[in-house]
Amino acid sequence: MKNAAASMIETVLGDELSRSKRALDTVAPVLAHMLANSGNSLVSDAVLARVRGMLNDIAQQLLAVHKGEGGEPFGDALNRLADHVASDAHVLAHLHATAIEAQLTERLSKISAVDPVLSGLLQELVASEDAETAETAMTALASQSRFVQTQRRMQYPITELPPEMLERVLRVWARITPVERDAEVTAAIRDLRADYDEASTRIGRIRRLISSMRGSAIAALELEHAGLALFASALAAQAGQTREHAVLACHECQAARLALSLRAAGLEEAAIARQFALLEPAERLLQGIGEISIARARVLLQQGDAESVPKVVR
Repeated sequence: MKNAAASMIETVLGDELSRSKRALDTVAPVLAHMLANSGNSLVSDAVLARVRGMLNDIAQQLLAVHKGEGGEPFGDALNRLADHVASDAHVLAHLHATAIEAQLTERLSKISAVDPVLSGLLQELVASEDAETAETAMTALASQSRFVQTQRRMQYPITELPPEMLERVLRVWARITPVERDAEVTAAIRDLRADYDEASTRIGRIRRLISSMRGSAIAALELEHAGLALFASALAAQAGQTREHAVLACHECQAARLALSLRAAGLEEAAIARQFALLEPAERLLQGIGEISIARARVLLQQGDAESVPKVVR
């Protein structure tokens, strides 16, 4: 009987995950279309504005390195570079997840009084008697504070990009650079790569902090206590998925992904319900989620994400 119940729950969750995956798959093309021509609840006007702001900010930082594109007006060069960066669906998907994280962070602050910078767990880690843990927590705190401030300004420092995204942005820049500026841009890209340090990014520092907690990292899966930034990184690590997917699981239209992610991370049904209640209406949580094994939940997530690679936007 227990196996039959688990099988039924798995079928329902699988169907819901497929629907939520299809919604995610539309994000990059919808974003690209809306950015080019300026529905889907994952692409609200607020999210679109934030993504557009981050694209323009990234382009502006790159152009500032070598003072524009020769004789081309700066505004034209900026728009052209931003448009080309937006054509990379992987970068666009990352910026979308970043915008969603900022939006959810603000929402949790207003609705549940979860501090957007200094969560209860981060405060405890900063006060840790272990000097290395305290130092790591302090650097993560500073990075999170900068993240909140830059997101309010719709900015994204290029040195904060994950390595794969930075490489994609730099390749776009190199590809569209006029021949007469090639040597200058090549030198600028070389310097940017040399100065880049993944470990000093916000995501890198939070990942290191979660890793330093070892067996205590389960505490980061208490959203109200940990805050969204730590929660998303811990959920990604424990459930075996990307951080972007962990963030998107917290969005209101991704109930199946959230439930499966929490189960894949090792939480029992009561703990899943507590986290779920902060993000979703309680009735959206399928009763009996605890009947699915942790291993099976991970398999279902991996199967659901197998075809979720963003399609290149032309």
